[in-house]
Amino acid sequence: MPEYVDAHGVVIVYDLYEPEGEARGVVQILHGVGDHAGRYAVLAEALAAQGFAVYADDHRGHGRTGIRQHGGPERLGRLGVGGHGAAVAAVWQLTELIRAERPGLPVVLLGHSWGSFLAQKLFDEHPDAYDAVVLVGSSLRWPGSLNAGDLNARWKTEGANGVEWLSSDPEVQRAFLDDPLTTSVPLLRLFGPRGALQLYGRPRRGLRERAGADVPVLLLVGRDDSVGGPRAVHRLAKAYRERAGLADVTTLVYEGRHEILKEPVQAAVRADLLAWLDARIPARS
Repeated sequence: MPEYVDAHGVVIVYDLYEPEGEARGVVQILHGVGDHAGRYAVLAEALAAQGFAVYADDHRGHGRTGIRQHGGPERLGRLGVGGHGAAVAAVWQLTELIRAERPGLPVVLLGHSWGSFLAQKLFDEHPDAYDAVVLVGSSLRWPGSLNAGDLNARWKTEGANGVEWLSSDPEVQRAFLDDPLTTSVPLLRLFGPRGALQLYGRPRRGLRERAGADVPVLLLVGRDDSVGGPRAVHRLAKAYRERAGLADVTTLVYEGRHEILKEPVQAAVRADLLAWLDARIPARS
């Protein structure tokens, strides 16, 4: 499996999906907290089938990277030396690797949940590095929008497994709990108060001018997503329009909970994503 070494000596493992024939673009997938890249294989394969090369890493402390970093699964989800800033820097390092390996190809940054917050930070810092941004299960990273409490509160009943908030599909819930590369330890415990506070922020002003183009942004969210939900995502869209100055901002809301890419509606979500990409990054003739 391909890998690279971050600034602190942590080996970052990633997956690479190649399309048949010449790639028309690249999608960099950023997974959520307690998550790993392998859970996005269906999405990555769908993107590759439509001509995109796909890079998806296991972030610092997570998945195969975390197992190697910590010497076992006991500390999965903990970011290690450098904390949240180092995690952001490590995914930016993958973007730089992509740009070096795929010169001239448009790069799409796609983040889910915590990965969408990492994506927001990367887009703030390097708006000219990305040709499109897709945020799934995201939120405006601001008090009153981003839920800092118990994400499973509304599904708390006797016998609840604690991850009902992820998906309405019990098989998806069970698969997450049984996966040796995931952890259900809450984000606050994994990152600590200081690391959790680093999640907060808003889209920077003038991103369009700094990017030198109107970078298109797609926001996908489940109606019953407890991380932020539609209201928080509409606030994020407004911030991208009014603070960042972007015009091509699209919000799509689906029936489902947090992981709409694993809900019964997932095929429609993938189809809408691919159609949106087709309109902005056409296939090579």
